[in-house]
Formats: sequence, structure tokens, C-alpha cells
Amino acid sequence: MSEFTEDASSRRRFLQKAAAIAAATPFAIPAVTRSETAAAPRNPNERLKAGAVGAYARAKANIDGISKAGVDIVAMADIDAKRLEETSKQYPNAKTYDDFRRIFDHDDLDILIVGTPDHTHAIPAAEGLRRGMAVYCEKPLTHSVHECRVLRDLAAKHNNVTQMGSQIHSGTNYRRVVETIKAGTIGDVKRVHVWLGVEQQRTIVGKRVAQATPPDWVNYDLWLGPAPKRPFHETHFHFNWRFWWDFGGGWLADFGCHYMDLPFWALDLRYPTSVVARGEKAHEGDNMIPHNMQVDYKFPERDGRPPVHMTWYHGFWKPPGAEKFGKKSAVLFEGEKGRLLADYGSRQLILQNWKEIEPVRPSIPDSIGHHKEFVEAVKTGAPTTCNFDYSGALAESVLLGNVSYRAGGKELEWDAENLRAPNCPEADQFIKREYRNGWTL
Repeated sequence: MSEFTEDASSRRRFLQKAAAIAAATPFAIPAVTRSETAAAPRNPNERLKAGAVGAYARAKANIDGISKAGVDIVAMADIDAKRLEETSKQYPNAKTYDDFRRIFDHDDLDILIVGTPDHTHAIPAAEGLRRGMAVYCEKPLTHSVHECRVLRDLAAKHNNVTQMGSQIHSGTNYRRVVETIKAGTIGDVKRVHVWLGVEQQRTIVGKRVAQATPPDWVNYDLWLGPAPKRPFHETHFHFNWRFWWDFGGGWLADFGCHYMDLPFWALDLRYPTSVVARGEKAHEGDNMIPHNMQVDYKFPERDGRPPVHMTWYHGFWKPPGAEKFGKKSAVLFEGEKGRLLADYGSRQLILQNWKEIEPVRPSIPDSIGHHKEFVEAVKTGAPTTCNFDYSGALAESVLLGNVSYRAGGKELEWDAENLRAPNCPEADQFIKREYRNGWTL
């Protein structure tokens, strides 16, 4: 039974008290009680236990996916009491909280599921990693480049099982594309175009207000978390947060980890050497997320393979000639022997000489499912395909596009080892964001 089933007045008093305590008390999490390193592989028949930070929308899909893979959901937290109560109907035995820190009162959890807005991914995920928990976190993994690197390093230090929620990675089409590229069917690839057609969608126009009262059922202070203090407004709440720099990263952060995943996987990309972005805002005002955007990434040679120039486009902007392919969103690999066009569920080879083509034998096993793969890895110690080492590098690169844009569109000469752009010190504030007082990673 959810603890949010009392009447509206008592719920309001509870949330007001919680917000007052959070505002007056530095951010704190109970002392670590689990091992500092991940547990050894478990009995495959053992029932695992999971706690979830976020309980609706994508978070709910992840809870459902991990539950269906044979995991008991024993605790859930969400700042929206109505949403939490709705999900708790499906998981009546799970303890429910408005404060995610209460999840860590449960010292017997094996898995932590993080499905909050981007700006609150890193802190609970990092705590779960420090406690030796297996962590499943939605894409784009974190809100900032620095946070990606922190999670990657923590997972390596504590040997955690991890998975970023990039579900398309588990599709069979991506596997066949990767096999085709790696087999050399189109030859060495030096150029990649990735475009996302969002012209039919709407970039939310944000609005700042001087003063506002959040709904009674929302713990708004905890929703803000480490982000700057902003009075509540519906145009930056729930899904709309994606279009505010304080909370999200727009279309690039939302879809970059899905579409750029394919060239990263197929070409074994890691960190770019340079990144430059340009964009056009959908409107004037504090909401600076661009509706139209282009980002150029340069990647170095890898094991004898040539450097790669990859360009991301979203909005009305697309690569020249993209219209003839009839794809709203797609990835186009350009090789010395031809091209390969792909999206989530289809692929098309365009070769200069079809007589030279040899059948490509499948070599990457089909996935048992993105969530099930993660759960099986927790039980057996098997690897996951979107672990934080792979997905951390992918997400870092995606987010660097936003860093360049916010730094005035300056080309970043990227020093991945030291996590900085030495030619652009003004980018530092976007690589590592400043947290609201009382919050720390």
C-alpha cells in the first residue's frame, strides 16, 4: 500500500515538512552498509531485489522490464505522489517514498534503477555504485560530461554490473549493421551522418516566473535536486524539463545516445579530438535549447583504421541529399566501396560494385532483451553491452555537442584524458556544472 493514500491536507503537510527539512539540512545519504565492491555472481535461481528512483514514464518501463526478468521491486521513490501511487498499484508490496534517499535505507538491495530527469541521474547512481549495487540508468546517463566520467570510474573501481537504458542497442537490426560495417562490406568508413527529424515535434517554449506554488502532491525541492533554485512552472516540469539547460539537454541529449550508438559500436569510436556545434533557437528567452542543431565530431585513428568525421543534425537541418532516402531519422555510413543507411529497424546497402559483395555471417548473438541481459549479468557476472564504460564514453561525446554550443559554438579541442578543452576555458562551466548548495556528487 502506498504511503500517499491519505487525504490531500495531510499529504500537503507531509510534503511541506519534507521540503522544509531538505532546505534546512545538507544533502545526506545513510552510511554505506553494503560491501564496497560488487557481489560475486549469484545463484541463477536467486530472487534479486531492486529499488527504483523514479516510478513513471521511462522509469516505469524500466521497472516493468526488470521485474519481468525475475526481480522483486521492493522500494520505489518519486517526487510526484500521484504518479507514485499509480505505479504502486502494480507493485503493492514495494515500499514507497517521495525522497529517493530513503531507498538506501534498504541495505539488502541488489539493483538500483534510476529513471529520473537527466539532472538527477548522477547522484543516486553514484551512491548505488559506491554501495556495490548493480545500476541501471536511463540515457543519456547523466546531465554533464563530468558526471559521465564519475560514474564510469566508480563502476570500474567497484566492479559493478551496469547498463545504460539505450534499448535500441538490443535490437537485431543494429547488430546486422555493425556486422556489415566491421566485415568491411563498404570499405573503410571516414564519414558518418546522423540526423533526427523533429520538425513535426515541438520544442517547448519555457517560461520563467518570479513566484509559484507547486502542486500539493509534488516534492518540488527534491525534484530540483542539485539544479539551481527555480520557482515551479509546468513548462519545465515532467517531460518539458528536456528543453531547459538546468535540467536536460534537448533533442541531442534525448536521442543522441540512440542514434550515435550505432556508429560508436560499428566503428569502435571512443572520444573525439574535436567538437563544434551550431544551432538556431526556436524562440528567444531563458530556454536556450536549439530546435535546429548541427554538431561536427572528429575521431582519431583506431588500430590502423582512418579518422572519422561524424555530423549530427536535428530539426530542419539534414545532410545534403538526405531527402532522397525518405528517412525522417537515420544514420548514413560513407565508405570507400559504398554506403550503408540504417535506422532503428531497417538497413540499406548502396554499393559501387555489387559483384564484390560477400555474405556477412551473423557474429553478434541476438539479445535476450535489454533489461533481461542486465539482470542475467547481475546473476552470472556476464558482461552487458551498454555498461558504463562503453555508454559513458558515448554519452560524454553526445553531451560535448551541447558544451560547444553553450560555449558560443567554439570548436573544442578535446583532451579526453584530463576532461577539458584547453583552447576553450569558458567551456569548463558546462563540462562540470555547479550544484545547488547542500548537494554533492
